[in-house]
Amino acid sequence: MAIPAQAPPAEEVVADPVPPPDRRRSILARIWGVYAIRRIVYALSVVWLVTTGTFFMIRAMPGDPVEVLAGKLSMSGLTMDVARVRAEQALAWDPNANIFVQYFEYLGNLLRGDFGMVIGLHNTSVLDHIMKYLPWTLFSVGLGVVVAILLGMGVGMIMAYYRNGLFDHIMSAVASTLSAIPNYLGAMALILIGSTWLGLFDFWDMRGRISIGVEPGFTGEFIGDALYHAILPLITYAFTITGGWMLVMKASTTEVLGEDYVTVARARGLKGRRIGMSYVGRNSILPLIPQVALAIGTLVGGAVIVEKILFYPGIGELLIGSITTRDYPVIQGVVLILTCAVIFTNLLVDLLNSWIDPRIRKEGAST
Repeated sequence: MAIPAQAPPAEEVVADPVPPPDRRRSILARIWGVYAIRRIVYALSVVWLVTTGTFFMIRAMPGDPVEVLAGKLSMSGLTMDVARVRAEQALAWDPNANIFVQYFEYLGNLLRGDFGMVIGLHNTSVLDHIMKYLPWTLFSVGLGVVVAILLGMGVGMIMAYYRNGLFDHIMSAVASTLSAIPNYLGAMALILIGSTWLGLFDFWDMRGRISIGVEPGFTGEFIGDALYHAILPLITYAFTITGGWMLVMKASTTEVLGEDYVTVARARGLKGRRIGMSYVGRNSILPLIPQVALAIGTLVGGAVIVEKILFYPGIGELLIGSITTRDYPVIQGVVLILTCAVIFTNLLVDLLNSWIDPRIRKEGAST
C-alpha cells in the first residue's frame, strides 16, 4: 500500500516590525507631500535663520552691553574696572563664554519661552517689556489697515464700474503713485506738508502715545486721547497702502463683472444696487480676505522707521532704543516677534488660499 506524499510544511512568515527603507521613504514622501506641512517647515526654517543671523550680527556691531552699562555706572562715581565687573554681574548670561555656547543656551531658553531679561531693568523679562509697546503698534497699524481697506475697496469697486472713464484714469494714476511711496517717506511728507507748511495740526503736541495726566482705562477720555496721538501713524499706514487695495479691488471687481451669473442677473432685470451688493461686491471681496492678515503683518514689520519719525513709542521705537544701548535680549526678542508677524501671516494666507482653492495644493505637490 502506497503511502501518500505529505505536503512540505508551510514556511512561517515572520512580520518585520521595522518597515523596509523603501517603505520608510514612501511614508516620509507622503508626509512631505502634505502642503500645510511643507509650508510650516519652510516658515519655521526662515524664523530660525533670521533668529540665528540676528544673534551673530548684533554681536558683530561695535560696542557691547557691558561697555554701555559700565559707562552708565561709572557716571555715579565708580571706577571703570569696578563698573565693568558690576555690569557683567548684571547680565543674565556670561558675556565671556564662547559665542557658540551662548548661542545654544539662547536657543534652549527660547524653546522654553524664555526671551531673557532686559538689561538695566531689575527683574524685567523681555517678553513683558515688549508687551508694553506691541499693543500700541497693533492699535495704530490695525486702524490704518481698516481705513485703507474700506477706502480702497470702495473706490476700487467704483473704478471697476466706470472703467476706462475719467474717474478710473485719475484714480488709477493716484493709486499707482500711492502704492509706490514707502511708509517712512509718507510720514515725513505728512509732517512737512501738514504741520510745517499748512499748519493743519501741531506735530509736537501729537507726539507720544497719550497725553500727560491721562490715566489708561476704558474711558472716553483715554480712548479719545489715544486716537488723537495715533492719528499720524494711522494716516501714514492708510495713505501708503490704500492705493494697492484700490488696484486689487478694481481688478477683482472687473473679473466678477464678466462672470455669467452677473449677466444673468442683469437679464432678469435686477436693480444695479442689488447686483452690486449681492453678487459683485461679496464675490469681489472674498478672494481679498486672506490678504488682510498679510497687510497687518507687513506693516507691523515696517513700523520701525515710521514710529521713530513720528515719535510714537511702539515696537519700532523700542527696537531703535535697544540698538542704541546694545540691549541684546530686547533686540533679539523684537526682531523675532516682527519676523514671526510677517512669516506666519504669510503662512496663514498660504493656508487659507490653499483651502479656498485646492489647485494651489496640487500645484505645490508637483514642485
